[in-house]
Amino acid sequence: MDSKVYLFTTLVFLALLSFDLIHAWTQRKKETTLRSATLMTLMYISFAIGFGILMVRWTDPVAQQAFFASWITEYSLSLDNLFVFILIFARLNIPKQRQEIVLLFGIGLSLVLRAIFLLFGVALVQRWTFMLFIFGAFLIYTAIQIVREDDDDEWEETRIMRFMRKKKFSLNAIAFLSIATTDVMFAFDSIPAVIGITTNTYVILTANFFALMGLRQLYFLLEGLLTRLVFLSKGLSFILGFIGTKMIMEAFHGIGIDDIAGVHIPEIGLEVSLGVIVASLVITTVASLTATRKDGSEIV
Repeated sequence: MDSKVYLFTTLVFLALLSFDLIHAWTQRKKETTLRSATLMTLMYISFAIGFGILMVRWTDPVAQQAFFASWITEYSLSLDNLFVFILIFARLNIPKQRQEIVLLFGIGLSLVLRAIFLLFGVALVQRWTFMLFIFGAFLIYTAIQIVREDDDDEWEETRIMRFMRKKKFSLNAIAFLSIATTDVMFAFDSIPAVIGITTNTYVILTANFFALMGLRQLYFLLEGLLTRLVFLSKGLSFILGFIGTKMIMEAFHGIGIDDIAGVHIPEIGLEVSLGVIVASLVITTVASLTATRKDGSEIV
């Protein structure tokens, strides 16, 4: 890919990061309103969609489809992290006015750490095809665990949080590092999931950037709605299981096995993957909102 493309992409990233930093800093003593969070969320979604539409000019339609599939996957899997962010802020009693700046730096650090793990994962898959079997099996296992887990299980503080508490770190610093490390730990399913969609490093890094950049404002927008998304975890587990199965199929093709016991192993295209991901999210969201009352309580 032309070096000018990387330069342009870097400038876009820096411009968005600068805007985000300035906005968060100017709002650091104010409580983020629903109107502000809605506008900012729509803005970041528009940026991602616009970037995806334009990127076909310097890539190709396949990379464009992979970008949208990866971005939606990262964005949707990150929703689960928002539940933990709420618990972290509640546990540490972080005021509403400080949550935006804490989220900015926490997600910013997570962005860097995720990029490192993503590049490492892509390198493994490109070096050894059998890693697709391992990543695929891990995603299927994770999907099964999500279905089996108890939604009422209480979240517990990490060792990092307990250590920082003992060392008398400020609550803001504890929250900042807790959000970054928690987000990365929760990303151990989304990282192989995105690699299962594409191994194009440019697509992976740009999709990851746009997914995480909009996560902070999405937190404030959905904070009161998250408890109503009662079937979200089931939808995410289906997506993980689907991508895990796709990875294993690709692994068989990668080692020259196109059929097992006379049964042909199909190849799942990006169009199908994108359709399955979007449909799963739409169905689980609609089902969740239908199954809960307007006040957020579940209908028994």
